[in-house]
Amino acid sequence: MEDLKSTILIVDDDAAGREAIVSILQTGAYELVVAENGFQALELAKSIHPDIILLDVMMPGMDGFEVCRRIRSDATIAEVPILFLTALDDRQSLLNGLDAGGDDFISKPPDRYELRARVLSISRLNRYRKLLDERKNIETAHQQLLLAYDKTIAGWSHAMDLRDKETEGHSQRVTEMTVRMAQMIGIIGDALLQIRRGAMLHDIGKLGVPDAILLKTAALSDEEWKLMRQHPQMAYDMLYPIEYLRPAVDIPYYHHEKWDGSGYPHGFQGEEIPLAARLFSIVDVWDAITSDRPYRSAWSFDKALAYIQEQSGKHFEPDMVKLFIKMLNNFLP
Repeated sequence: MEDLKSTILIVDDDAAGREAIVSILQTGAYELVVAENGFQALELAKSIHPDIILLDVMMPGMDGFEVCRRIRSDATIAEVPILFLTALDDRQSLLNGLDAGGDDFISKPPDRYELRARVLSISRLNRYRKLLDERKNIETAHQQLLLAYDKTIAGWSHAMDLRDKETEGHSQRVTEMTVRMAQMIGIIGDALLQIRRGAMLHDIGKLGVPDAILLKTAALSDEEWKLMRQHPQMAYDMLYPIEYLRPAVDIPYYHHEKWDGSGYPHGFQGEEIPLAARLFSIVDVWDAITSDRPYRSAWSFDKALAYIQEQSGKHFEPDMVKLFIKMLNNFLP
């Protein structure tokens, strides 16, 4: 793609002076715009946002120093590089120009090669600064988008907890514990983020399960269990088409698989089950059995821990059970 031309605003009350500068810079590398006085220069600067301003000092009505000060006081154009063009060669004029906010000086009449070199140098620096600003803006927008994504996920998760009243707060608890376990085995960065998202959304498929089944306190019939067991597939069908959530689908899809192959929806066994789901399944069961339910009270710590250990090699991967117990010892009082 062809680079965009830099726009240069040439400000000089003397027509011959303007024409001389235009003839020097009319190389095809720049878009040249001219102003005949300071007032016109300010209006043009605000409307075209030039990349460089070549500004004569000695002008009637408003001299170049005042034009420069006004530009620097306007946030929309304050960062535009300003190169003073002046026949003045005394030290005080130089200091006045720098104090007004000028970036450089060149004597009038300008040397053709010097002017081109100065403008090229400033143009390159200004382009680099703009690229850095654009990159920063893109990164900021990206972070804001990710934050919006995660707030949306948290909202979905909270809605699920509110619907399934017996597990209110469940999603947040299991997410925190799963992330801790993942960190303990060295998972960081984007992989950890996807585990967090997957844990938050692990029960999203239950949105497709009727309340009469999801909230039923009595034992489910075979037909009701058949429908309930479809919620991992429902989660997959909901999440996989969403590109940014696709890497997080392992937990919602596979967290009911068991190490011995007796789980669902696919009956995967051992390391066929994705690592994130193997981590999460222990945490999910732990939170379920240590929380009150309408049909039973929460289990004691010792009873729950004994059950987790008893299920090592059956429901859970043995190494994940050891990791879970280590995590409990590290983080629980």
